[in-house]
Amino acid sequence: MARALGAALRRAALVLLAAAFAWAAPGPAAHAQPATAEPVRFGILPLGGAFESRNDWEPLLADMGRAIGRPVTVLSVTSYEALDQAIQRGEVDIAFLSGRMALDAVTLRQMRVLAQVTRHDGLPGYRSLLLVRDGGPLPSLDALLAEPERWRLARGEPRSVSGYIVPQLQLFLPNRIAMERFRSETVGTHQATALAVANGDADVATNNTADFERFRLQFPAEARRLRVIWESDLIPHAQIVMRNGYPPALRAQVQAFLVGYGKAPGPRGDAQRAVLKSLHDLAGFLPADNGSLVPAARLAHQLGRQNAMTAQWVNEEARQARLQRLDALFAEQMAVLRDDTR
Repeated sequence: MARALGAALRRAALVLLAAAFAWAAPGPAAHAQPATAEPVRFGILPLGGAFESRNDWEPLLADMGRAIGRPVTVLSVTSYEALDQAIQRGEVDIAFLSGRMALDAVTLRQMRVLAQVTRHDGLPGYRSLLLVRDGGPLPSLDALLAEPERWRLARGEPRSVSGYIVPQLQLFLPNRIAMERFRSETVGTHQATALAVANGDADVATNNTADFERFRLQFPAEARRLRVIWESDLIPHAQIVMRNGYPPALRAQVQAFLVGYGKAPGPRGDAQRAVLKSLHDLAGFLPADNGSLVPAARLAHQLGRQNAMTAQWVNEEARQARLQRLDALFAEQMAVLRDDTR
Protein backbone atom coordinates (compact mmCIF):
# COMPACT_ATOMS: atom_id res chain seq x y z
CA MET A 1 0.00 0.00 0.00
CA ALA A 2 2.80 2.41 0.96
CA ARG A 3 4.73 1.44 -2.20
CA ALA A 4 1.63 2.13 -4.37
CA LEU A 5 1.07 5.49 -2.69
CA GLY A 6 4.71 6.45 -3.20
CA ALA A 7 4.55 5.51 -6.89
CA ALA A 8 1.39 7.60 -7.35
CA LEU A 9 3.04 10.59 -5.70
CA ARG A 10 6.11 10.24 -7.93
CA ARG A 11 3.88 10.11 -11.06
CA ALA A 12 2.01 13.22 -9.94
CA ALA A 13 5.27 15.06 -9.35
CA LEU A 14 6.49 14.12 -12.84
CA VAL A 15 3.25 15.40 -14.40
CA LEU A 16 3.53 18.72 -12.58
CA LEU A 17 7.19 19.05 -13.56
CA ALA A 18 6.41 18.35 -17.23
CA ALA A 19 3.58 20.90 -17.17
CA ALA A 20 5.90 23.51 -15.70
CA PHE A 21 8.49 22.90 -18.43
CA ALA A 22 5.79 23.02 -21.12
CA TRP A 23 4.51 26.35 -19.77
CA ALA A 24 8.00 27.86 -19.67
CA ALA A 25 9.27 26.48 -23.00
CA PRO A 26 9.14 28.91 -25.96
CA GLY A 27 6.61 27.45 -28.40
CA PRO A 28 5.66 28.66 -31.90
CA ALA A 29 3.52 31.49 -30.52
CA ALA A 30 6.02 32.67 -27.91
CA HIS A 31 6.88 35.82 -29.85
CA ALA A 32 3.35 36.54 -31.05
CA GLN A 33 1.35 39.53 -29.85
CA PRO A 34 -0.95 38.99 -26.85
CA ALA A 35 -4.31 37.41 -27.58
CA THR A 36 -5.92 40.70 -26.57
CA ALA A 37 -4.35 42.56 -29.56
CA GLU A 38 -7.11 44.25 -31.51
CA PRO A 39 -7.59 42.84 -35.02
CA VAL A 40 -6.85 44.98 -38.06
CA ARG A 41 -9.95 45.08 -40.28
CA PHE A 42 -9.34 44.85 -44.03
CA GLY A 43 -12.04 46.05 -46.47
CA ILE A 44 -12.16 44.66 -49.99
CA LEU A 45 -13.41 46.56 -53.03
CA PRO A 46 -16.18 44.41 -54.57
CA LEU A 47 -14.83 43.48 -58.00
CA GLY A 48 -16.43 40.03 -58.23
CA GLY A 49 -18.70 38.31 -55.75
CA ALA A 50 -18.26 39.10 -52.04
CA PHE A 51 -17.62 35.45 -51.11
CA GLU A 52 -15.15 35.00 -53.96
CA SER A 53 -13.26 38.18 -53.03
CA ARG A 54 -12.99 37.03 -49.41
CA ASN A 55 -11.58 33.64 -50.43
CA ASP A 56 -9.05 35.27 -52.79
CA TRP A 57 -7.71 37.71 -50.18
CA GLU A 58 -7.70 35.50 -47.07
CA PRO A 59 -4.30 33.78 -47.73
CA LEU A 60 -2.53 37.14 -48.17
CA LEU A 61 -4.24 38.60 -45.10
CA ALA A 62 -3.31 35.55 -43.02
CA ASP A 63 0.32 36.13 -44.05
CA MET A 64 -0.05 39.82 -43.17
CA GLY A 65 -1.36 38.96 -39.71
CA ARG A 66 1.66 36.77 -39.02
CA ALA A 67 4.03 39.47 -40.33
CA ILE A 68 2.64 42.27 -38.16
CA GLY A 69 1.79 40.13 -35.13
CA ARG A 70 -1.90 41.01 -35.14
CA PRO A 71 -4.95 39.21 -36.49
CA VAL A 72 -6.36 40.60 -39.74
CA THR A 73 -10.08 40.17 -40.34
CA VAL A 74 -11.88 40.58 -43.67
CA LEU A 75 -14.83 42.76 -44.61
CA SER A 76 -16.06 41.76 -48.07
CA VAL A 77 -19.17 43.61 -49.27
CA THR A 78 -21.40 43.57 -52.33
CA SER A 79 -21.24 47.25 -53.33
CA TYR A 80 -19.00 50.31 -53.32
CA GLU A 81 -21.61 52.12 -51.23
CA ALA A 82 -21.56 49.44 -48.53
CA LEU A 83 -17.77 49.62 -48.29
CA ASP A 84 -17.81 53.44 -48.16
CA GLN A 85 -20.38 53.35 -45.35
CA ALA A 86 -18.28 50.84 -43.42
CA ILE A 87 -15.25 53.15 -43.77
CA GLN A 88 -17.36 56.12 -42.60
CA ARG A 89 -18.49 54.14 -39.53
CA GLY A 90 -14.87 53.35 -38.63
CA GLU A 91 -15.29 49.63 -39.32
CA VAL A 92 -12.37 49.40 -41.77
CA ASP A 93 -8.69 49.98 -40.94
CA ILE A 94 -7.00 48.97 -44.20
CA ALA A 95 -8.67 48.72 -47.60
CA PHE A 96 -8.07 47.80 -51.22
CA LEU A 97 -9.69 50.64 -53.20
CA SER A 98 -9.75 52.01 -56.74
CA GLY A 99 -9.01 55.66 -57.53
CA ARG A 100 -12.23 57.46 -56.57
CA MET A 101 -12.87 55.36 -53.47
CA ALA A 102 -9.25 55.79 -52.37
CA LEU A 103 -9.48 59.53 -53.05
CA ASP A 104 -12.53 59.85 -50.79
CA ALA A 105 -10.88 57.69 -48.11
CA VAL A 106 -7.81 59.94 -48.02
CA THR A 107 -9.48 63.36 -48.37
CA LEU A 108 -12.60 62.68 -46.29
CA ARG A 109 -12.05 59.60 -44.09
CA GLN A 110 -8.65 60.14 -42.44
CA MET A 111 -6.78 57.42 -44.33
CA ARG A 112 -3.53 57.40 -46.32
CA VAL A 113 -2.06 55.46 -49.24
CA LEU A 114 0.55 52.81 -48.41
CA ALA A 115 0.95 50.89 -51.67
CA GLN A 116 -0.25 50.57 -55.24
CA VAL A 117 -0.81 47.28 -57.06
CA THR A 118 1.18 46.18 -60.11
CA ARG A 119 0.34 43.63 -62.79
CA HIS A 120 2.37 41.22 -64.89
CA ASP A 121 1.80 43.18 -68.09
CA GLY A 122 4.03 45.91 -66.66
CA LEU A 123 1.60 48.67 -67.60
CA PRO A 124 1.05 51.44 -65.03
CA GLY A 125 -2.71 50.96 -65.27
CA TYR A 126 -5.64 49.27 -66.98
CA ARG A 127 -8.36 50.35 -69.43
CA SER A 128 -12.10 50.77 -69.22
CA LEU A 129 -14.07 48.75 -71.80
CA LEU A 130 -17.47 48.58 -73.43
CA LEU A 131 -18.65 45.03 -74.09
CA VAL A 132 -21.44 43.84 -76.41
CA ARG A 133 -22.73 40.40 -77.33
CA ASP A 134 -20.99 39.05 -80.42
CA GLY A 135 -23.64 38.71 -83.12
CA GLY A 136 -26.15 40.50 -80.89
CA PRO A 137 -28.49 43.35 -81.74
CA LEU A 138 -25.96 46.15 -81.08
CA PRO A 139 -23.56 46.08 -84.04
CA SER A 140 -21.09 48.87 -83.26
CA LEU A 141 -20.04 51.83 -81.15
CA ASP A 142 -21.46 54.20 -83.77
CA ALA A 143 -24.88 52.56 -83.46
CA LEU A 144 -24.72 52.95 -79.67
CA LEU A 145 -23.83 56.63 -79.83
CA ALA A 146 -26.40 57.36 -82.53
CA GLU A 147 -29.41 56.00 -80.58
CA PRO A 148 -28.56 55.34 -76.91
CA GLU A 149 -32.27 55.21 -76.00
CA ARG A 150 -32.60 51.94 -77.97
CA TRP A 151 -30.13 50.02 -75.79
CA ARG A 152 -29.99 48.50 -72.32
CA LEU A 153 -26.86 49.47 -70.37
CA ALA A 154 -25.15 47.47 -67.58
CA ARG A 155 -22.68 49.68 -65.71
CA GLY A 156 -20.69 50.07 -62.52
CA GLU A 157 -21.60 52.17 -59.50
CA PRO A 158 -20.94 55.94 -59.60
CA ARG A 159 -17.71 55.49 -57.58
CA SER A 160 -16.36 52.92 -60.03
CA VAL A 161 -13.58 54.50 -62.07
CA SER A 162 -13.65 52.05 -64.99
CA GLY A 163 -17.33 51.15 -64.69
CA TYR A 164 -18.74 54.69 -64.58
CA ILE A 165 -16.39 57.68 -64.29
CA VAL A 166 -14.07 57.04 -67.25
CA PRO A 167 -16.78 55.93 -69.74
CA GLN A 168 -18.72 59.06 -68.83
CA LEU A 169 -15.71 61.33 -69.09
CA GLN A 170 -14.03 59.94 -72.18
CA LEU A 171 -16.99 58.68 -74.23
CA PHE A 172 -20.56 59.54 -73.25
CA LEU A 173 -20.30 63.17 -72.13
CA PRO A 174 -18.10 64.25 -75.07
CA ASN A 175 -20.90 62.85 -77.27
CA ARG A 176 -23.51 64.65 -75.12
CA ILE A 177 -25.01 61.39 -73.87
CA ALA A 178 -26.23 61.14 -70.28
CA MET A 179 -26.62 57.69 -68.71
CA GLU A 180 -30.31 58.44 -68.26
CA ARG A 181 -30.80 58.37 -72.03
CA PHE A 182 -30.36 54.62 -72.23
CA ARG A 183 -33.46 52.46 -72.48
CA SER A 184 -32.65 50.89 -69.09
CA GLU A 185 -29.77 50.60 -66.65
CA THR A 186 -28.45 47.70 -64.58
CA VAL A 187 -25.87 48.56 -61.90
CA GLY A 188 -23.49 45.95 -60.57
CA THR A 189 -19.95 44.57 -60.31
CA HIS A 190 -17.78 44.07 -63.38
CA GLN A 191 -18.59 40.36 -63.26
CA ALA A 192 -22.31 41.07 -63.08
CA THR A 193 -22.27 43.55 -65.99
CA ALA A 194 -20.38 41.15 -68.26
CA LEU A 195 -22.78 38.33 -67.39
CA ALA A 196 -25.76 40.59 -68.09
CA VAL A 197 -24.64 41.11 -71.69
CA ALA A 198 -23.51 37.50 -72.19
CA ASN A 199 -26.91 36.24 -71.01
CA GLY A 200 -28.94 38.74 -73.05
CA ASP A 201 -30.15 40.83 -70.09
CA ALA A 202 -28.33 43.95 -71.36
CA ASP A 203 -27.02 45.13 -74.73
CA VAL A 204 -23.82 46.86 -73.63
CA ALA A 205 -21.72 46.81 -70.45
CA THR A 206 -18.92 48.83 -68.95
CA ASN A 207 -15.96 46.77 -67.76
CA ASN A 208 -12.16 46.88 -67.67
CA THR A 209 -9.23 44.97 -69.09
CA ALA A 210 -8.10 43.46 -65.76
CA ASP A 211 -11.50 42.17 -64.73
CA PHE A 212 -12.40 41.00 -68.22
CA GLU A 213 -9.24 38.86 -68.27
CA ARG A 214 -10.36 37.29 -65.00
CA PHE A 215 -13.89 36.86 -66.38
CA ARG A 216 -12.48 34.91 -69.34
CA LEU A 217 -10.89 32.42 -66.94
CA GLN A 218 -13.94 32.02 -64.71
CA PHE A 219 -16.67 32.11 -67.37
CA PRO A 220 -15.03 30.98 -70.63
CA ALA A 221 -18.29 30.08 -72.39
CA GLU A 222 -19.90 33.43 -71.55
CA ALA A 223 -16.72 35.36 -72.42
CA ARG A 224 -16.71 33.86 -75.93
CA ARG A 225 -20.07 35.52 -76.53
CA LEU A 226 -18.64 38.99 -75.87
CA ARG A 227 -16.54 41.45 -77.85
CA VAL A 228 -15.00 44.84 -77.07
CA ILE A 229 -16.24 47.90 -78.98
CA TRP A 230 -14.38 50.64 -77.05
CA GLU A 231 -11.29 51.08 -74.84
CA SER A 232 -10.32 54.06 -72.69
CA ASP A 233 -6.96 55.62 -71.96
CA LEU A 234 -4.90 54.01 -69.19
CA ILE A 235 -6.34 54.26 -65.66
CA PRO A 236 -3.94 54.07 -62.66
CA HIS A 237 -4.07 50.83 -60.65
CA ALA A 238 -5.84 50.47 -57.29
CA GLN A 239 -4.26 51.39 -53.94
CA ILE A 240 -4.02 50.01 -50.41
CA VAL A 241 -4.98 52.65 -47.82
CA MET A 242 -4.76 52.60 -44.01
CA ARG A 243 -6.19 54.73 -41.22
CA ASN A 244 -4.02 57.63 -40.02
CA GLY A 245 -4.76 56.76 -36.37
CA TYR A 246 -2.43 53.76 -36.39
CA PRO A 247 1.16 54.27 -35.17
CA PRO A 248 3.67 55.05 -37.93
CA ALA A 249 5.63 51.91 -36.97
CA LEU A 250 2.64 49.66 -37.68
CA ARG A 251 1.90 51.44 -40.96
CA ALA A 252 5.55 50.91 -41.94
CA GLN A 253 5.23 47.21 -41.06
CA VAL A 254 2.17 46.83 -43.27
CA GLN A 255 3.81 48.68 -46.15
CA ALA A 256 6.99 46.61 -45.86
CA PHE A 257 4.95 43.40 -45.86
CA LEU A 258 3.03 44.43 -48.98
CA VAL A 259 6.09 45.62 -50.92
CA GLY A 260 8.00 42.44 -50.07
CA TYR A 261 5.13 40.06 -50.74
CA GLY A 262 5.89 37.62 -53.57
CA LYS A 263 9.50 38.80 -53.90
CA ALA A 264 11.22 36.00 -51.95
CA PRO A 265 12.92 33.14 -53.83
CA GLY A 266 12.03 29.49 -53.34
CA PRO A 267 8.83 27.74 -52.21
CA ARG A 268 7.73 30.55 -49.89
CA GLY A 269 7.91 33.13 -52.67
CA ASP A 270 6.25 30.72 -55.10
CA ALA A 271 3.30 30.30 -52.72
CA GLN A 272 2.93 34.06 -52.35
CA ARG A 273 3.14 34.61 -56.10
CA ALA A 274 0.36 32.06 -56.57
CA VAL A 275 -1.78 34.04 -54.11
CA LEU A 276 -1.10 37.27 -56.03
CA LYS A 277 -2.01 35.62 -59.33
CA SER A 278 -5.40 34.63 -57.91
CA LEU A 279 -5.91 38.31 -56.95
CA HIS A 280 -6.70 39.58 -60.44
CA ASP A 281 -3.29 38.39 -61.71
CA LEU A 282 -1.35 40.87 -59.58
CA ALA A 283 2.44 40.96 -59.74
CA GLY A 284 2.77 42.61 -56.34
CA PHE A 285 2.75 46.01 -54.67
CA LEU A 286 4.84 49.16 -54.98
CA PRO A 287 5.34 51.68 -52.15
CA ALA A 288 3.11 54.70 -52.69
CA ASP A 289 1.83 57.78 -50.92
CA ASN A 290 -1.16 60.10 -51.26
CA GLY A 291 0.37 61.71 -54.32
CA SER A 292 -0.49 58.58 -56.31
CA LEU A 293 -4.13 59.75 -56.17
CA VAL A 294 -3.54 62.96 -58.13
CA PRO A 295 -4.71 61.31 -61.42
CA ALA A 296 -7.90 60.16 -59.68
CA ALA A 297 -8.56 63.68 -58.38
CA ARG A 298 -8.07 65.11 -61.87
CA LEU A 299 -10.48 62.54 -63.36
CA ALA A 300 -13.16 63.35 -60.77
CA HIS A 301 -12.68 67.09 -61.36
CA GLN A 302 -12.90 66.73 -65.14
CA LEU A 303 -16.05 64.61 -64.84
CA GLY A 304 -17.67 67.16 -62.55
CA ARG A 305 -16.90 70.00 -64.95
CA GLN A 306 -18.14 68.02 -67.95
CA ASN A 307 -21.41 67.30 -66.13
CA ALA A 308 -21.77 70.96 -65.19
CA MET A 309 -21.14 72.12 -68.74
CA THR A 310 -23.70 69.75 -70.30
CA ALA A 311 -26.43 70.02 -67.62
CA GLN A 312 -29.45 72.33 -67.82
CA TRP A 313 -29.27 75.35 -65.49
CA VAL A 314 -31.70 78.13 -64.62
CA ASN A 315 -29.09 80.65 -65.77
CA GLU A 316 -25.40 80.96 -66.55
CA GLU A 317 -24.65 82.32 -63.08
CA ALA A 318 -25.79 79.03 -61.53
CA ARG A 319 -23.54 77.08 -63.87
CA GLN A 320 -20.54 79.27 -63.04
CA ALA A 321 -21.23 78.92 -59.32
CA ARG A 322 -21.17 75.13 -59.70
CA LEU A 323 -17.91 75.28 -61.65
CA GLN A 324 -16.34 77.47 -58.97
CA ARG A 325 -17.35 75.00 -56.24
CA LEU A 326 -15.82 72.14 -58.25
CA ASP A 327 -12.58 74.06 -58.71
CA ALA A 328 -12.43 74.87 -54.99
CA LEU A 329 -13.01 71.22 -54.08
CA PHE A 330 -10.26 70.13 -56.47
CA ALA A 331 -7.85 72.66 -54.92
CA GLU A 332 -8.67 71.31 -51.43
CA GLN A 333 -8.10 67.73 -52.57
CA MET A 334 -4.77 68.58 -54.15
CA ALA A 335 -3.63 70.29 -50.96
CA VAL A 336 -4.45 67.15 -48.95
CA LEU A 337 -2.72 64.84 -51.43
CA ARG A 338 0.45 66.93 -51.42
CA ASP A 339 0.58 67.01 -47.60
CA ASP A 340 1.69 63.50 -46.66
CA THR A 341 2.17 64.44 -43.00
CA ARG A 342 -1.56 64.11 -42.26
